[in-house]
Amino acid sequence: MRTTRSRLVLPSPRGPAPAAARPAPAPLTPLKLGLRSARWTDGGLELTGFVRRDDRGSGKVRSSFTVLELARPGRPPIRFRTRPIRLPEVTEDSGQSDHNHDWAAFTVTIDPERLRTDGGWPDADWEVRAGLLRTLRLTGVRREHGPLRPHWCGSGEYPPAHWVAENVRVLPYFADHRLRLKVHQVWSRLTGLRPVDGGLELTGWAHDLPPGTVFRLRDWRSGAESRHPVAATGRDFTVRLPFQAFETFEASADHDPAAGTWYWHGELLRPDGSTERPVLDDRPWPGGLVLPRPTGGALLVRQLGDGYPQFCAQPGAVLVDRIAPERDGFRLTTHAALPGEGPLELVLRHCNGTRETRHPAERGPLTELTVPAVSAGADLGRRPLRRGVWELWLRPAGRAEDEQPLLLSQRALAQLPCAVALGATAGVVAGGAKQAVLQSRWHNTLILDSTPVLAPAERSRYAQRRLRTVDYPAARRHPLRPTVLYDVFGGRGYADSPRAVHAELARRDVPLEHLWVVDDAQAVVPAGVRPVRSHSPEWYEALATSRYLVGNTHLPDFLDRRPGQVVLQTWHGSLLKRIAHDMTNPLLARAGYLAALDREVPQWSLLLSPSAFATPILRRAFRYPGEILESGYPRNDLLARGADASAVRRRLGIPDGRRVVLYAPTWREDQQRGNGDGYRLDLRLDLAAARAALGADHVLLVRPHTHVAEPLPGAGDGFVRDVGDYPDVQELLLAADVLVTDYSSIMFDFAITGRPMLFFTYDLAHYRDALRGFYFDFEREAPGPLLADSAELIGALRSLTTGTTLVDRHADAYRRFRATHCRLDDGRAAARVVDRLLELGG
Repeated sequence: MRTTRSRLVLPSPRGPAPAAARPAPAPLTPLKLGLRSARWTDGGLELTGFVRRDDRGSGKVRSSFTVLELARPGRPPIRFRTRPIRLPEVTEDSGQSDHNHDWAAFTVTIDPERLRTDGGWPDADWEVRAGLLRTLRLTGVRREHGPLRPHWCGSGEYPPAHWVAENVRVLPYFADHRLRLKVHQVWSRLTGLRPVDGGLELTGWAHDLPPGTVFRLRDWRSGAESRHPVAATGRDFTVRLPFQAFETFEASADHDPAAGTWYWHGELLRPDGSTERPVLDDRPWPGGLVLPRPTGGALLVRQLGDGYPQFCAQPGAVLVDRIAPERDGFRLTTHAALPGEGPLELVLRHCNGTRETRHPAERGPLTELTVPAVSAGADLGRRPLRRGVWELWLRPAGRAEDEQPLLLSQRALAQLPCAVALGATAGVVAGGAKQAVLQSRWHNTLILDSTPVLAPAERSRYAQRRLRTVDYPAARRHPLRPTVLYDVFGGRGYADSPRAVHAELARRDVPLEHLWVVDDAQAVVPAGVRPVRSHSPEWYEALATSRYLVGNTHLPDFLDRRPGQVVLQTWHGSLLKRIAHDMTNPLLARAGYLAALDREVPQWSLLLSPSAFATPILRRAFRYPGEILESGYPRNDLLARGADASAVRRRLGIPDGRRVVLYAPTWREDQQRGNGDGYRLDLRLDLAAARAALGADHVLLVRPHTHVAEPLPGAGDGFVRDVGDYPDVQELLLAADVLVTDYSSIMFDFAITGRPMLFFTYDLAHYRDALRGFYFDFEREAPGPLLADSAELIGALRSLTTGTTLVDRHADAYRRFRATHCRLDDGRAAARVVDRLLELGG
């Protein structure tokens, strides 16, 4: 970044100050500059970008004066007037909470006519620089400027080129993360591609085509090349490339022609040895082609970011030609060549590896694909895709090794970004600004961005700090309202004990408004309940003004319980593994968990206990001096009353006559994923062996812990079902014939049913002695067999249908376990809790 002094100097009315008396200019903070988008309009190249500084805000219109110029050695810079625009995304992307940069953005239109000289278009390469004008006391105006950096996707990453004359292009591009603008004469162009018998025909134009000119294909990896005659008529030419030209690498002994991708570049080779690489002219055609190769695989012709063609010989290819938005998704027209026969499947995979959805697609050279922006959960409810970037792949059904990314033709690129609003989807009231946006990355790879439900002006760190430190305290001065705000795992869904408390209050018709925290529009709430977006302005207001706060997990660290406000902590599990201050493992302490817990616990008005066994443990582990209500967990009323499970089984699509096995392991604190996003699944169950032994008459429902953030391999085949996103695990327990777990508190809930439990404890010693520790002798008191490996577990499951089993040997332990831990599970826990809640609320 350079700093220069403007020629504009504001004179002092008292005359110039002596040199020794002039204050030294304040040190300058480096600018942060970036390009958000680029597009060509009738007026020229429209750039939208930003320039901000970390030491001061730009949150008001005209608080930032931006200049833009094109510079090249030996020439005076060309300056353009910018227009400020409000773009809260700049504040969000800054990642800081001290300054508002909503007005740090600008838009400017570069008229290419200003790049002409004497009516012509000489080749030139300009650096695009932007900066701020800063007024300095006494010393005038200082201009700070630097290069524009690329955005992470879209036209801000790869700006589009534009033809300004028949053979002249203006190409914006990034070099060393600096935006440049190249004007160049094009001396040869490819104007068309079409399939012909045995290969591909190219048509084009070249300024110089002497007799004997050939078209040379070169593979940059192997060095292989082939030459093909050019048929010229004046400056127009035609050349045919047989499929065999792209197979010459097969002669290499160390290459498998069925694997990998090989990249070929084409150029005109003249008799004198000079070469000319033609630009792919996308004006007369869509800019891309996919053909099946006779030897298998596909030949893909695509345009690179610099405009030149690339010929790709690869196992398969998918090229998107057209994009159209639809309700809850998009319709794509694609050209595809994939191996094998039969149906295809479209795969949407979250870029952090935590989620994957699959959707059927028909096979054909011209394929219409529907890209859904909503997904059906395990309960068959439709929800918007979880926030984040999703990669799109097409593959033969069930053949993950043959999947190919969805690439974009130039025609499709011009239709991006393409967005659909997800404000209300299939009964899920999302509100806010949630969208699904198709965008490009790495120039021509299609991605789908499911945006947060909070608008950029709501979700930035700056906005959240203001909401927490200004709006929340201001709302606390308002009168308390007759409302209940429910929170299940930070907005996960309508479930757990808060659900049972709400149902009891609704049954009594207590005159209260019911608000439910919903994160990322992922929860369906019943009629009479108003969803509240987590961390939205209305969420902060509800925390400050609701008479009752009911949650099953940790509350926000800034919460300050008001006089007259009742905070009910239902918690979410009975106690085998040690929790909170009873843990000796330092993992949670290092993460600040215990310090945050100590700040939170004094805000509780009432803590629920599931049993006399748990009460002293909860008081000690949480260091909680307040009231504990030994009521049982309201969520277990459903199980205690023996509700009908048939509706749940129908919702899950389980065929009649199938035995339902629910596998619900807990998480391991020492199994954090490499990117820090959640914990690994670390599935030790051999799914292939389980399918072979049990698949004919069983269904395996796998419920990973809420902290686990990885997809379940093999799910969706009819035997294995991933029910991680099913809203309420109590309904899964109701539908299950047998529970498999390890050390999860889910065992205490399922014990109410009296049905068999198996414990897959492959790491028992490590978990007990090094990781968490237990509150009782689990090996002696477990209400079912402890199984050390997958084969033992599968055998035990198979034996449940064949007579005397390992489970029978634990019948006495099961009865003792229920007597100790399930005594309060009589179907009346919610009523007891609501009675006390209303007493506390006055």
